[in-house]
Amino acid sequence: MKRLAVLALSALMLSAPLALAVQPDEMLKDPQMEQRARDISKHLRCVVCQNESIDESNADLARDLRLLVRDRLTKGDNNDQVMQYIVDRYGDYVLLRPPFKMTTLALWAGPPLFALLALGLGWRLYRRPAGARPDDAPTATPLSAEERKRLEKLLRTEESGS
Repeated sequence: MKRLAVLALSALMLSAPLALAVQPDEMLKDPQMEQRARDISKHLRCVVCQNESIDESNADLARDLRLLVRDRLTKGDNNDQVMQYIVDRYGDYVLLRPPFKMTTLALWAGPPLFALLALGLGWRLYRRPAGARPDDAPTATPLSAEERKRLEKLLRTEESGS
């Protein structure tokens, strides 16, 4: 019985992210307009959740953006005009796939640069022989004849004293 409960709970938890946040009172009566609104919403980022589309997010701001998209569609805007309207107010950051331009260069170049940096560091650590000292570690110098005699004397006195 326990296994069945765990299995049911697991299935419920895995299906939870698939649920969309669009509330019934937000939906447009025209199914084609609603589908257009859904298509647009899937390309807009929730600026609160940051990695969810406004179609998936339960945040209040995401709801406001969904309503704004539907409002612009009912006023006669085409999909591109709606997207541009939202981008004009929130910037390219609101797009889940921002365009490649100078202002978004860090968004596009950052992850590959960090990956290359991590690979280079990993390669350097992997190539270092086991037990190798860092370059700044002090090197051992051999003892002089006088130091060796003194060390032998200290070791003899310690052995005889204990």
